[in-house]
Amino acid sequence: MNYPLWLVSISVFVALLEWGWPAREQKRLRKRLWSDCLYLIFNGHFLGVFLYGIATYYIIPYIDSALSTLGVREQIYFGAVQSWGLIFQVVVALFVIDLIQWLVHNALHRIPFLWPIHQVHHSVQDGEMDWIVAFRFSWLEVVIYKSMMFIPLMWFGFAPEVVFVHAVLGTLIGHLNHANLTWDYGPLRYLLNSPRMHLYHHDFYAPSPGQNFGILFSCWDWVFGTAHLPQNPPKKIGFPGVNAFPKDFFSQVVWPLPLCFQGLLSNPLLMRGLGIMVLFALYGLSL
Repeated sequence: MNYPLWLVSISVFVALLEWGWPAREQKRLRKRLWSDCLYLIFNGHFLGVFLYGIATYYIIPYIDSALSTLGVREQIYFGAVQSWGLIFQVVVALFVIDLIQWLVHNALHRIPFLWPIHQVHHSVQDGEMDWIVAFRFSWLEVVIYKSMMFIPLMWFGFAPEVVFVHAVLGTLIGHLNHANLTWDYGPLRYLLNSPRMHLYHHDFYAPSPGQNFGILFSCWDWVFGTAHLPQNPPKKIGFPGVNAFPKDFFSQVVWPLPLCFQGLLSNPLLMRGLGIMVLFALYGLSL
């Protein structure tokens, strides 16, 4: 199970699709592409390694101890699907994990103190929407997702191979949804998320608290009434205030800290320096 190899292969594949069938005219070697390349490398590999180390050494042992003290450890680590075949596990995992992610994604838009964290992903503006921005998201967002998914996934007890399959498919769909493409999969639009549907998730004029929260599947949005798929693309993407948002990877690493210390916004070098310190701190804690 070599995820970096799959990540590179999927990235090349979707980039070729973009170049062959672009939906919009935009520069391929655009401004700040280097920042999104750093996101791809960091969020695509290193962040997972860092968080795994931190969780293994500093978090999971204490959670296990607390669960044991409460007498519910066996109930949490129930392994509900461990006797099922791998294919059936994959099918169940795709829907279970995606529903959890849909709920978390919805919360990131609805809960005021979580929205600034999610703004990093919504900092994508016109001319930037391509496959690589699928990995432009805050490391804090990953912590939130993983925290909310921990107990449900422990209860189900999916095999590692099943979680890996979900990660690969999630990368493929995520790349496609952010790519410069205009697909909606025809009748399957009611099941699968698509580039045309997800573009409206980034609509500058999207109604509060947002729309089209699906990750792999669009069905949750159709079922819960948050789907929005008009014929024409949105006039503008981003969010109100995006022009004042930090523009590079290192500055965005410390977001939303500048909301508490307004002076940081006027000092890009300080923000980048703090971002580098945060990255070293994550690395040090993971050892």
